[in-house]
Amino acid sequence: MGKSTSTLNNYSRCLARMALHFNCNPLDLDKEQILDYLYHIKTQSGTPSSSYFKHTVYGLRFAYRAMGMPQKQVFLPKMQFPKKLPVVLSQREVKLLLKSPGLLKHRLVLALLYGCGLRRQELCNLKIQDADLDRKMLHIREGKGRKDRYVPLGDNLSRGIKTYLEAERPYVWLFNGKTNTGQLGQFTGAGVRWVVKESRRKSGIKKKVTSHTLRHTYATHLLEMGMDIITLKDLLGHVDIQTTLMYLHIAQLGREKAFSPLDRLYRKS
Repeated sequence: MGKSTSTLNNYSRCLARMALHFNCNPLDLDKEQILDYLYHIKTQSGTPSSSYFKHTVYGLRFAYRAMGMPQKQVFLPKMQFPKKLPVVLSQREVKLLLKSPGLLKHRLVLALLYGCGLRRQELCNLKIQDADLDRKMLHIREGKGRKDRYVPLGDNLSRGIKTYLEAERPYVWLFNGKTNTGQLGQFTGAGVRWVVKESRRKSGIKKKVTSHTLRHTYATHLLEMGMDIITLKDLLGHVDIQTTLMYLHIAQLGREKAFSPLDRLYRKS
């Protein structure tokens, strides 16, 4: 139904907690019980994060739709989100971040997040065969909404991946991690978060930096470098152009970049 494994896991955790709270199947609860529970998780001490509340509501909507119970969606609250613009790094900050890791693997993780605008899970799901070094293209399989897409690697990333493959010899996945049994497996989202967090710490960058910050930075920098919005939408894998249009509010575009009047007031003659 177009949902990623991580999204379904979040839905499952929230619905499981609801089932334990009432000791019954959440789909059997009536309107009053559902609304009471949502009020409870919003107001209890040690309130869960806003994403927990969101996943509870969306998990119920998904379960109702999957089980053919659309009439029960009517009374669920509509989710309102603050219209915040994302954090974006400057080109100087990107360079600082990219040179921070000591390991080639970690530098390449950051370079792909920024250089291809990947979501965290898309990076973890990359297999060796997905990097077409002859065509200098990266095949992203089943991204958000289970859509495939290609993005350009360019010269620098193609050389970096070639060097990495020769030095590290990864197995199946482009980036390997250790499983619970100590075997080589797929690199995890937690591993990506650690790489980004440590690199940000070493770089001295004061802004909050996540893997998605690098995706936002990728989109903003491409617009500022002259890419059109439709091409950017396809590269990001967005379904709705409205999602991509957000970056027009961040990128410094136009005939003349925005400026502070103080700079004109005290401009050197």
